[in-house]
Amino acid sequence: RFSVKTLIDRSCFETIDDTSPEFNNFAAILEQILSHRLKGQITWFGYESPRSFWDYIRVACRKVSHNCICSIENMENVSSSRAKGRAWIRVALMEKHLSEYISTALRDFKTTRRFYEDGAIVLGEEANMLAGMLLGLNAIDFSFCLKGEGLDGSFPAVIDYTPYLKFTQSSDSISSDEEELRTLGSSGSEGSTPENVGPPFITDENSWYNKCKRVEQKYRLALEQKGYLEELVRLRENQLSESVSQNKLLLQRIEDMDLAHKMEKEQLEYIIVELQDQLTVLKNNDLRSRQELTTHLTNQWPSPGALDVNAVALDTLLYRKHNQQWDEKSFQSLDQLSAEVSLSQSSLDPGHSQDGKQDRMNLLNEGKEDTPSLLGLCGSLTSVASYKSLTSLKSSEYLASPTTEMTSPGLTPS
Repeated sequence: RFSVKTLIDRSCFETIDDTSPEFNNFAAILEQILSHRLKGQITWFGYESPRSFWDYIRVACRKVSHNCICSIENMENVSSSRAKGRAWIRVALMEKHLSEYISTALRDFKTTRRFYEDGAIVLGEEANMLAGMLLGLNAIDFSFCLKGEGLDGSFPAVIDYTPYLKFTQSSDSISSDEEELRTLGSSGSEGSTPENVGPPFITDENSWYNKCKRVEQKYRLALEQKGYLEELVRLRENQLSESVSQNKLLLQRIEDMDLAHKMEKEQLEYIIVELQDQLTVLKNNDLRSRQELTTHLTNQWPSPGALDVNAVALDTLLYRKHNQQWDEKSFQSLDQLSAEVSLSQSSLDPGHSQDGKQDRMNLLNEGKEDTPSLLGLCGSLTSVASYKSLTSLKSSEYLASPTTEMTSPGLTPS
């Protein structure tokens, strides 16, 4: 109603064309009404593709006499379906048949139900008022260019509600309405005589009544604008409350994540400190083990002097055997050989006491059974030369046959 009213008021002072903002707003509103809850087109594959209101107008307005459907279909510069629908609105306004097109399409209820879903504007009760509202546009002369930018179907139709938030009737329109009322009042009082005082009083009463009607119209208009603004404010308040609640939830979630991050960081720091302590303990244990192993190996290793004495004694024994000077009765057992080696070591060591010499002599005089288990006591295993000599002594042939010739050359007494 507002768009039609503003369009009629603007037409009183200038020609309506594509550059008029009132017409652009009216065309956008009409396009939105005809596109409200429009069904999509089902393809052969079962998918639903969107379509424009021109598909509905092309089918429902075929019955209008001298219609412009075929001419719009054959336009060369209009290719898309939305652009053809916008061209149809302009051609119907220039032909002054827009109300007839809409009423004919709405009467074809079967076709309308096929193209629109439940709840659409064209299927409601308000659709019956649409044709009556558009009937007042037949008094306006429109002039459009069907090759302009307004026919481009690439951008959607946008409705501008700014002119309807504060609508005031122009002074020229008010004066024209008053002129019409005076003309109607004068035509009703032509048959009355000047002596009759009734007609002036009736004329004044009509003028006051018309003023009251105009004030009432302004009041209703302001009331509608007030209701629209209140509804808009209520919508914005709901959106603001939802935004505040979502903001609180996000802040609470951020605090929880921050707390969890701090706790996880503290746990990781505690784990790192514990691992460092365990690593320190393991390093200390490893160092202590290394020291103990070194001490143990050092205590078990014989002194260099003893190694040299044992090597000299064993080399002397091998030299005697090589020169066939082996005397089986010279030593009753291998323990006597060990005692002799010990005596030789004690003779080389001046620090030993006389008691130690006496003990070794007593051990030499004692007789023990000659067993092969004591062969390992001859020589020193740590000396390379003694180890090679001990390997040659392990053969029972050398001990059983002292007359056998030695095959190892180069043996000299030490």
